Amino acid sequence: MLEKTVTIGEQEVKFRSSASVPRLYRIKFGRDIFKDLTKLEKSYTEKGSKDGSSMEIEDLEIFENVAYIMAFHADPTIPKTIDEWLEQFEMFSIYEILPEILELWGTNLITDVESKKNLAAVTAK
Repeated sequence: MLEKTVTIGEQEVKFRSSASVPRLYRIKFGRDIFKDLTKLEKSYTEKGSKDGSSMEIEDLEIFENVAYIMAFHADPTIPKTIDEWLEQFEMFSIYEILPEILELWGTNLITDVESKKNLAAVTAK
């Protein structure tokens, strides 16, 4: 389980990534976080949308959903809906926050792969 605190406007927001995030995401939104994050990362990196020029509405919704789930996972006392959660922030650029979330997710995946490799090595002995 990994955590990262990101400043959004004037507020510090804690995000958490762990093996339970895909399940929480699926329960809340009925979608596959792996597919959604792959699409979001592709839009962000390959389409040159780092400047915001080609980010689609669906990508923005995926970003909001993923950010909310990771924030809720870190702090279950946050508002129970995305709309209420987003209301607490002033306008901010997702292009400042998105790389932080993608990095946290990617680091968690690397950690999971390493853990599985280590488990396989231990159980093979």
